Amino acid sequence: MAQPARGATLPASEKEAKPNLRLPSPVLRLRDRLRLPPDDLLRDATYRRLFGSILVGSFGTQMSMLALPLAAAVLLQATPTQMGILAAMEVLPFALFSLPTGVFLDRVRKLPVYVAGESALALATASVTLAWWMGWLSMAWLYVVGFVLGTVNTVAGSASQIVLTQIVPRSRLVEAHARNGLANSAAEVAGPGAAGALIKLAGAPLTLLLNAVLVAIAALILAGIRVRETPRAVHEAFWPALRAGMQFVATHRLLVTMAAAVGAWHMCYYAAQVVQILFATRVLGLSEGGVGLAYTMVGVGTVVTSLLSHRISQRLGPGPAMVAGFVLCGLGWLLAALAPIGTLGIAMFALMLTLLGAGAILIFVNFLALRQAVTPTPLLGRMTSTMRWLILVPAGPGALIGGWLGEHFGLRAALAFAGGGGLLLAWVAWQQAVIRDTRKLPVHEEVEAAGAMGGSPVREPV
Repeated sequence: MAQPARGATLPASEKEAKPNLRLPSPVLRLRDRLRLPPDDLLRDATYRRLFGSILVGSFGTQMSMLALPLAAAVLLQATPTQMGILAAMEVLPFALFSLPTGVFLDRVRKLPVYVAGESALALATASVTLAWWMGWLSMAWLYVVGFVLGTVNTVAGSASQIVLTQIVPRSRLVEAHARNGLANSAAEVAGPGAAGALIKLAGAPLTLLLNAVLVAIAALILAGIRVRETPRAVHEAFWPALRAGMQFVATHRLLVTMAAAVGAWHMCYYAAQVVQILFATRVLGLSEGGVGLAYTMVGVGTVVTSLLSHRISQRLGPGPAMVAGFVLCGLGWLLAALAPIGTLGIAMFALMLTLLGAGAILIFVNFLALRQAVTPTPLLGRMTSTMRWLILVPAGPGALIGGWLGEHFGLRAALAFAGGGGLLLAWVAWQQAVIRDTRKLPVHEEVEAAGAMGGSPVREPV
């Protein structure tokens, strides 16, 4: 018997005979809510692959962020000053290599640099497991690993930010950064808890080995992305090219102001970071598993804020949303400084981590989108590296200050320094009209011209 053509209307008798396959209304509503909108970024195969790599790599990163300092604090009984030196070693490469990295990245393909960096991260973290197994593990070994991680993050981290602009139209950068923040947030919810349990069960060194495996998988996913990219021809010498990038940032008021603000935030952040795990284990009495469970609250803050950050930026504006992030972080650090010993203190510590996660998302989703939106393509590498240099140079002194305060005046003093500094920063930033009055994402002239011609970032389908 001939079958009715696709799209043809069935006779009434056949309609009645056809079984009712309609799903229940609640299931239909859930399916409609989960269905991606037609213009969702995840419908793009290239971005979807990048997002998958970020998601997998973030789980590994969350494990190393907890396992590395716990290895120092618990296995090697590090002092606050040693913890400060360890953190400073991770940011020292930014001060040394960020500026030349920008010139380098503007002359090469960025995706291979990103892939190589992820591979190097896997090897560096795996070396901690090897050192522990061979009986070589020491603070000096961790200092070297920290320096290697910082070097990779300096080069490959800058490349990763530029790769995003090759995949996503600039008008959607806030949305893309928010989506990537959601991937990081999911890892921040599950990663620390899993890391804490693994550290308690198998120890920090073996947890770092699992981190290495996850980062290696993320590198393999990245290697499958195809982005059509032709490095620009080099017509100027290295130092003039370096000066051109620095001059672009120096003459752009928004970039300079944001660099000063986020640089001051990094000083506060690292001053608190170097004592947080010591405070949790030695003052509040948390075990490794308890620390991991507490740090899942960072993920709670980032997940909720990532889901809302695009909406918050549209409502408040990117500039005011950044200031709100400074306020949340400052309040969180002050809350931890006042936390008493006992259950209430542990709850206040967890709330601090939640506020920190929420505040950091508001800061960086808007900061990254703003700086990329106002920069012409030929200068993206040099702008990125210059801005990263400016905002991370204060992190090293911040880590050393936090360690010194923690060792000489108590761990609470370092947290109080960070909290007071964060709130002062929010007040100063609000006084700057270039931040306070930035209510929408600026668009560079070359992007407007591309839009007028119907242009979009060129990429190959996957």
